[in-house]
Amino acid sequence: MIPVSELQDKYKIPVWKYFNEILKIPRPSKKEEKIREYLVRFGRERNLDTLVDEAGNVLIRKPATSGYEDRIPVVLQSHMDMVPAKDPSLNFDFGTDPIPAFVEGNWVKTKGTTLGADDGIGVAAALAILDAEDIQYGPMEALFTVDEESGMTGAKNLPGGWLKGKILINLDSEDEGELFIGCAGGQDTTAVFHVFHEPVPENAMAYRLVINGLSGGHSGDEIDKGHANAIKLAARFLWSVTQEHSINLSSLTGGTLRNAIPPEAEAVFTVHESKKEALIASFEVFRDTAREEYKHTDPEMKIELLETKKPADIIPAEKQEQLLLSLYGCWHGVYSWSKTIPGLVQTSTNLALVRMDAGKIVVDTSQRSSMESEKKVMAETVASVFRLAGAEITFGDEYPGWTPNPESLILHITEKAYRELFHEDPAVKAIHAGLECGLFLEKYPKMDMISFGPTIRGAHTPEERLDIQSTHKFWQLLVDVLKKIPASNRSLE
Repeated sequence: MIPVSELQDKYKIPVWKYFNEILKIPRPSKKEEKIREYLVRFGRERNLDTLVDEAGNVLIRKPATSGYEDRIPVVLQSHMDMVPAKDPSLNFDFGTDPIPAFVEGNWVKTKGTTLGADDGIGVAAALAILDAEDIQYGPMEALFTVDEESGMTGAKNLPGGWLKGKILINLDSEDEGELFIGCAGGQDTTAVFHVFHEPVPENAMAYRLVINGLSGGHSGDEIDKGHANAIKLAARFLWSVTQEHSINLSSLTGGTLRNAIPPEAEAVFTVHESKKEALIASFEVFRDTAREEYKHTDPEMKIELLETKKPADIIPAEKQEQLLLSLYGCWHGVYSWSKTIPGLVQTSTNLALVRMDAGKIVVDTSQRSSMESEKKVMAETVASVFRLAGAEITFGDEYPGWTPNPESLILHITEKAYRELFHEDPAVKAIHAGLECGLFLEKYPKMDMISFGPTIRGAHTPEERLDIQSTHKFWQLLVDVLKKIPASNRSLE
């Protein structure tokens, strides 16, 4: 395996130098202290104006290169945190351990963890621009936000008037050759069941249902791929055997992050010992059916039913029914498609997490939509299922969408640069995933924005990988766009 450090020597593109350094720095969401220290040190060692706001965002300013002082000021924006997802069996600590990245063919990959190219490669590109001596650009700001992956609190709490730039280039997209000029807004909906527990019945055997190996994926980018949801599969099986064999549920957990399609779930339950063989037969039918249904989207799916030690207690039958029926009935996936942009998901919802803690069962879901009214409808649609089941509902972590502007100056500049560099037209799109751009527009309503980046696959999963060749094109495009930014008193020619 080839180390990432060799990419800089091989290709002479400075973005690899900084990406390799970032891979060594722990930076899970809400724990960005070490990467923030690195960024602040980077700026101050180069005598650049370096600021940190109360939310923990970092802003580094650099004057224009000679002859470009009159250009429109630009903000390069990326987020410093990453999704900390790993294979369940892997002994790895995102708070201390470097990402085990390596090069294989045209990809940068890892061994059982997320890579953090989302958005480490954007951070690396901004740092490479700030450190370069041979690139032309006007007045420059690099904004590094915190907590994008778990609530966008950095963007939400960005001070008004902090940014001087008039054009913002978001470096957090995942498909080279595609220019994004809009994104979905988001909303979280949480359901809480309050439960007490009962003793385990006599003559009971205990089983553990384990579902893992699912494709999972980003709940925005990949919600239209039809990947299996481990929580939905678990609820489907548990409700079926509740009816057939009168099982008693003790625990149910599933999911990894609120913005990831759940790749795993686990449940412990009991059943009367006389129903052991019938239970196993039902499980085998369910397992084979699920594998057949998802053989194309989730080929590595594993579903196991294992005997286990008896749990300390079980959930009352009425609460078990309420929980399983609401999980079974909760909408997951695409709700509607855009009427103006072909192939774009307009509204979706993700049944993301189930966890049990201190007399409570908590279910986390997230809704996305490029239409504000439909986002709220989707949230209420999900909430209604859980309200009918007796759960308490809270809404939180809402963020706005970014409405596309086809007449954008930075869009025209970037399209022109792409055609001249690569002799083909880029695709101009909106994205169903959430970007921080909508939040920036709330405080900087006249900001002209675009988002582009290299190709990343499997974001938010241990299968995350970064395309090397597309990263080179991303770097070329960024450098050329900055050079083409016009003077403040001139329009695009």
